[in-house]
Amino acid sequence: MIGLIGKKLGQTRVYDPNGRAVPVTVVQAGPNYVVQKKTVASDGYDAVQLGFGSQKESRLAKPVLGHLTRAKVPALRRLREFRNFSLDVKEGDEVGVTIFAEGDYVDAIGVTKGRGFEGVVKRHHFRGGDMTHGAKGWHRRSGAIGQRLFPGTVMRGMKMPGHMGQVRRTVQNLQVVKVLAEDQVLLIRGAIPGAAGEFIIIRESKKRPKVAAKK
Repeated sequence: MIGLIGKKLGQTRVYDPNGRAVPVTVVQAGPNYVVQKKTVASDGYDAVQLGFGSQKESRLAKPVLGHLTRAKVPALRRLREFRNFSLDVKEGDEVGVTIFAEGDYVDAIGVTKGRGFEGVVKRHHFRGGDMTHGAKGWHRRSGAIGQRLFPGTVMRGMKMPGHMGQVRRTVQNLQVVKVLAEDQVLLIRGAIPGAAGEFIIIRESKKRPKVAAKK
C-alpha cells in the first residue's frame, strides 16, 4: 500500500487522444518526506510517517520540531502514517508523485465542505409538506418523529436537522489521468471531497491496486 499527502488545488478538464473532455481534480502531492519508519520489532507494526507542506518553525511545538529535526527534514505542516508501505524508504527520503503512473487507480480521502446548520429537506432530501390544501407552516419540516405508547421515544439515528458537511469521506477507484513530475502534481479523474486548498490523502486503491491496474 502506497500513498501521499496532498493539497487539492481545484478542478479543470483535459482532453484524451480522441478529443473527449475529461473532468479532473488537480492535486499537488509532493514533495512528501519520510519523517519516521516504524517496524514490527520496535513499534509492533509496519508503517511509514510522511510529512507534507511547508510551515514556519515558530508555529510548531518544540516536540514536533525535534521530531522533524531528528529525521533531517524541513518544517512540515501535515504528518500522516501509511501502514504496510510497499516502497523501500528510509527516514529523510523524499517521495514524489512518480510513485503513481498514468492509469493507476487511487482512493482519495478528504473532509467535505461545511454547510452549517441545515434542515431535513436540504440535509436528507426530504420531500417536505404540501404547499397548498390548508398546509400552513409545515412546508419544510420532517413530520412526526416519535412513537406511540411503546417504545415512546425517538429512535436512535433518526434523520433530523443539524450540522451538514465537514465530515471525512473516501472516494474510491479514481483514475490517475496524468502525472506532472516536474510540478509534483497529479491530475485525477472525477471529484475529490473538500474545498480548494484543503489537505487530502491519495492512496493506492484497495479494490484496484497497482498490480491489477497494469493487467
